[in-house]
Amino acid sequence: MTQSTVVDVQNLTKVYPVYERSPGILGSLRGLLRRKRRDVVAVQDLSFRIAPGEMVAFLGPNGAGKTTTLKMLAGLLHPTAGEARVLQSIPWKRQTPFLKRFSFVMGQRHQLWWELPALETFRLNAAIYEIPPGRFNKTLDELASLLELEPLLPVPVKQLSLGQRMKMELACSLLHEPELLLLDEPTLGLDVLMQKSLCDFVKRLNRERGTTVLLTSHNMSDVESVCHRVLLIDVGRLLFDGPLERLITTFAPTKHVRVGFREPVSLERLGIFAGSLRDDGTEMEFEIEREKVSAFAAQLLREFPVIDLSIEEPPLDQVIHRIFRRLHE
Repeated sequence: MTQSTVVDVQNLTKVYPVYERSPGILGSLRGLLRRKRRDVVAVQDLSFRIAPGEMVAFLGPNGAGKTTTLKMLAGLLHPTAGEARVLQSIPWKRQTPFLKRFSFVMGQRHQLWWELPALETFRLNAAIYEIPPGRFNKTLDELASLLELEPLLPVPVKQLSLGQRMKMELACSLLHEPELLLLDEPTLGLDVLMQKSLCDFVKRLNRERGTTVLLTSHNMSDVESVCHRVLLIDVGRLLFDGPLERLITTFAPTKHVRVGFREPVSLERLGIFAGSLRDDGTEMEFEIEREKVSAFAAQLLREFPVIDLSIEEPPLDQVIHRIFRRLHE
C-alpha cells in the first residue's frame, strides 16, 4: 500500500459457518451429537483501492456482502482469507492509532446514551479519543453550527426525533476529525429533507477537510448526490468499479425521451415511434436505444409540432435493478 491509498483491499474473503438441525425434539437431540455444517460465503476474492479524498458508493442487494466488508475494514471482523490495509494499518489488529483515524456510522446502530443528553456521550468520546479540551470545544462548535445542533445538545437523546438523533450520531463520530468515514445506510428511516441535509453535510466535510467517504445505501438519491465512483457487489464478488456515469452507460442501453406536442398526436401518426412508455395525448415518453436517440429526436422535431423535448439517462435505481435482475434470471 502506498501513502496515496486510504483503503487497499486484496482478495478479501469472508466465510461464515452455519450449523443446521432438523426440526422437532428428535432433531434437537441429533443436533447435540452431530451438527450439520455448511459454509456461507459473504465476501469472495474482493479487491479495490480508494485514494484520499474519494467519495465512493458501495452498492449491492441485501446479502451482497457490503456491511460485512465495512466491518472488516473497521476491524470488527477478521477475514477468512485475503488482505486489507486501511490508513496504512491492518484493521483487525485494532491498534489505537488506527482507531483514532476513522469512524464507522451505521444507520441501525447507536452509540448515544439514551437517557442522557448527547453532549455527555460527546464528552465521553473526547476522553476515549484523548481529544484536548480546546480542540474538542472548537470541533463541537463547528459541528453544532453545521448540523444545527445547538438547541438540541441539552435534550435527552430519547426525546429527539430520528433525524435529530442521526445528526447527533454523525457529530459524535466526527469529533476526533477522522480521515476516513465509513457510512452504512446513514439516512435509513429519515425524511427527504433530513436525507438531503445529511448528504450536503457529508459533501461539505469532504470539500473542506478532505475526508474520504465509503457509503452504502439503498437510497440512490444519496449515491447520486454524494458519490462519483461506484463499487458494485453481488454475492460477495465485485461486478463493477468505476465512475457513476460509466455504470449507467455500460448497463443502460437506452435513454428516456420526453416530448410535449402543441396538439394531440396519435400513436398511429407516429408510425415507427409507436410503443411509447407513456401517452397523455400532448405528452409522451419513450425509451430509445442510445445510438438512435439523435436521429429519433431530429425526426420528431422535423415531422411533429414539438414544443418541449428532453433526453435523460434512466434513473440509477432502475439501472441497478436491471443489473441484478439479469444476474439472477
